[in-house]
Amino acid sequence: MSSKRDLGTSGIETPSLILGGNVFGWTADKATSFAVLDHFTEAGGTLIDTADVYSAWVPGHQGGESETIIGEWLRTSGKRGQVKIATKVGMLDGEGGTKLAPTRIAAACDASLARLGVETIDLYFAHQDDEDVPQEEVLAAFDKLIKAGKVQAIGASNFHAMRLKSALDIATRDGLPHFRALQNEYHLLSRHKYEGELQDLCVEYNIGCVPFYGLASGYLTGKYRSEADLGKSVRGGRMTAFMEAKGPAMLAAMDDIAAETGASLAQIALAWLAAQPGVTAPIASATSIAQLEELVGCWNVALTREQLDRLTVAGA
Repeated sequence: MSSKRDLGTSGIETPSLILGGNVFGWTADKATSFAVLDHFTEAGGTLIDTADVYSAWVPGHQGGESETIIGEWLRTSGKRGQVKIATKVGMLDGEGGTKLAPTRIAAACDASLARLGVETIDLYFAHQDDEDVPQEEVLAAFDKLIKAGKVQAIGASNFHAMRLKSALDIATRDGLPHFRALQNEYHLLSRHKYEGELQDLCVEYNIGCVPFYGLASGYLTGKYRSEADLGKSVRGGRMTAFMEAKGPAMLAAMDDIAAETGASLAQIALAWLAAQPGVTAPIASATSIAQLEELVGCWNVALTREQLDRLTVAGA
């Protein structure tokens, strides 16, 4: 079991893996979702990440399916006191407007609270930046939610460094809430969306980074090693770009470390992320108990500095 880490200055603690909820109600049905959630908490997991837009991309879905399943699980399991819930606003248009319009933030928060069946969202993310709305207005909208007890802390997702910095400066200047967490794409084969200015900001301001796509949509599990493997899942089509770039060299380096440590490739990829400056914990989802058990096994993987550096160089 991994010791808990502070998620920036959010007041939230989590082991070095956060459970992604994007699959609930999509590739994981209700029964499977409940089983995964139960096992995650039994293993010691404490933070579940979802969004109002999950899974609006599925034919017949409207968004909110993941939150609804998590809400049903919270009610039937009685485990609300054991877990923190992170969700997001900004990609699903609806009541109140679009993206991060203040009226949309207010309406979306109420809708998420109702689906989740909770009084407070522990961590509420702006799912994407919205340059059409002044940041003062966005932060003021989040401020109202915090003061009303509907939200504990806020985070930014899919933000560039300049916009995150300006939001922090405005929050300090105007006495508005600061973003306490950052959720951007980051993994061994995609480093540019976090490393550099964003990472420096997270370290300087103690913003907890919780990366998504930590397994590169499954490529870093070693499941896709040739074109013949592309049909193994609905995500197979995304793998060609990795195969044609640094993917094979990365898998070779990971294979060597797997032989040295006994850890799986997925565990190695997640352990590397968790060791990076500014990162609190990566997010990963599971559609079976077996997958979940492998993922939480990353808590027991301690890579040496030499192994971490070898992986870093392989993806550079």
